Amino acid sequence: MRSIWAGAISFGLVVIPVKLYAATEQRDITFRQVHRKDGARIQFRRVCTLDGEEVPYSDIAKGYELPTGDMVVLTDEDLADLPLVTAHRIEVLHFAPSAQVEPILAAKSYYTEPEPTGARAYVLFRDALERSGKVAVAKVALRQRETLAALRVREGVITLETLLWPDEVRKPDFAFLDEDIEVRSQELKMAASLIETMTEDFDPDQYHDTYREALEAVVQAKVEGNDVVRPVGVEAAEPRKQPADLTEILRASVAALKDQRGQLAIEAKPVPRAKTARAKPAASAKPATRAETTKAAAKDTDEAPETPKARSRAKAGARKASA
Repeated sequence: MRSIWAGAISFGLVVIPVKLYAATEQRDITFRQVHRKDGARIQFRRVCTLDGEEVPYSDIAKGYELPTGDMVVLTDEDLADLPLVTAHRIEVLHFAPSAQVEPILAAKSYYTEPEPTGARAYVLFRDALERSGKVAVAKVALRQRETLAALRVREGVITLETLLWPDEVRKPDFAFLDEDIEVRSQELKMAASLIETMTEDFDPDQYHDTYREALEAVVQAKVEGNDVVRPVGVEAAEPRKQPADLTEILRASVAALKDQRGQLAIEAKPVPRAKTARAKPAASAKPATRAETTKAAAKDTDEAPETPKARSRAKAGARKASA
């Protein structure tokens, strides 16, 4: 699970750092709105009613409409300045009997997980809350909206249930409530007897969504019968084969990494250059010194053929160098 909020449970001087996780999920088959004739998706666009132009999401703001039709436009800066002291804190206000927090007030449930530094305080608070048989009434802000909440213990975890505000629960206003309807005592006894006969422990695991299962079967039957529509311009996606387990995933990742490194090594390998004749360095214009002249003369002497004329030239060069 992925945490959606990080903060702390605060009551009295006790602060317990925790994370919140969604405790429930809505499982249903997701449908798209499509054109019945060709199966193409239906697009919804944000269009300004004044000029008919499509408005990008970045240009959309929150507006509060007055009874006169005027609109109060709120910016992100306006909302950022609102006081929200419970943005990162579940502030326990008091404790109350569990039966007093009516189920109709419940909105959504979350699991709390303690940070390592607050695990001991978390367990202490959990055990004390469970033994008391009460719930902790608190305030918390989720997604920039402050709400009432109740802390209970479920399967060893402190569960946070967001609650509706009292003015968000509608008052029942039906005509039969004002009528004087008489119920006979014998009828009441028979109804109580029927209830007693049908009473058993509640086990949620024995119930399942038969409608969703039937709907999935209908969809699967159409797929197997090739009763599908491909809108014009939509290309078939390549089927992706998923590895059976984590071991195969890791093995495939290692193999892909090795192939990638091998390819990089081939690309980085230097290409051998063709051998070319080196050009002789240009002669220096600087006059040769006596030592250089003597050395050159000696070299010429070693490499020159052994002839009388060559000997005389070498001697003459040596005399000039010594002079």
